[in-house]
Amino acid sequence: MNLSVLPAYDQDAARRREAGRGVPGVYADLTGLMKLEFMAHGFTLLPTQPQHSALAGRHASRLRGRGLNFEEIRGYRPGDDIRSMDWRATARLRKPHVRVYTEERDRPTLLLVDQRQSMFFGSRRCMKSVVAAGAAAVAAWRVLQAGDRVGALVFNDTELIAFEPHRSRQRIMRILEAIERLNRQLSAGAGPPPNPGMLNQALRRAARVAKHDFLVCTVSDGFGVDDETGRLGTEIAAHNDVLVLFIYDPLEEELPRAGRLVFTHGGRQLEVDTRSAGLRRDFAVDFQQRQSAIDHFCRQRQVPRLRIGTHRDPAEQVREQLGGLPGAAARRTA
Repeated sequence: MNLSVLPAYDQDAARRREAGRGVPGVYADLTGLMKLEFMAHGFTLLPTQPQHSALAGRHASRLRGRGLNFEEIRGYRPGDDIRSMDWRATARLRKPHVRVYTEERDRPTLLLVDQRQSMFFGSRRCMKSVVAAGAAAVAAWRVLQAGDRVGALVFNDTELIAFEPHRSRQRIMRILEAIERLNRQLSAGAGPPPNPGMLNQALRRAARVAKHDFLVCTVSDGFGVDDETGRLGTEIAAHNDVLVLFIYDPLEEELPRAGRLVFTHGGRQLEVDTRSAGLRRDFAVDFQQRQSAIDHFCRQRQVPRLRIGTHRDPAEQVREQLGGLPGAAARRTA
């Protein structure tokens, strides 16, 4: 659902958007996204994970990390790993030979950042769109600190902006500027209709870009997840690492009994009575179906999935779940 709580009398979308500029949590701010560079510590996207990290354990795959480049075949030396033996060369030359590999200089990361209308929703600290922007920013800064290249696919309901992976602050700045621009176009008033198919369009583009040994990190609320999403995800995960940051708002899990509220959807408004048990049940079912589809895919492919809520700082949540900070495991299950 793409719903935002608004007063019934406010019909001017441009005025609402302008009024929201100065309200913390409604729109992302480029300066704030840049400052997240200083929060990009205490976690890693590399293979070795802390004990309580969301990327460690039986139910989440360890990331492969940087790939290996073949360098040469040479004679066996005491201490060489027998698993590196090249048996064909050994048989042909009648002496033990091993294959030598060197670690690739980097492992590119491709961020898929969702800024569609479905993300313009929030009942607590900030909008889902703002949380997604912050989570993507802190991940991008951390990747750069590790010496790897960062690229991105930033998309809304009508536009997809692509950035090839590059190892530079300038590339991250361009990505953050694109995120801010699409974020600032969001409005609770009239606008382009919600487009669930844009998620799959972004994944198709990701499949063309991430051919091998990428980390593909999707930051989205999962609006539009279907069988095609699973097929594309499987294609990408076959030769790359995949990390899913599921963005949600606590209100989506359980609609409170708050009496009559006015919601907006595009340019339309709807007054609903939240005291209705049927309405609250249907609202929760819609969220659970979307979350279950993502969880099912992640379990089948051993893809790590992080839940990032609008009620807390996104950088803090990423650091807890990827850094294995004390108490993080308990908070993930809360």
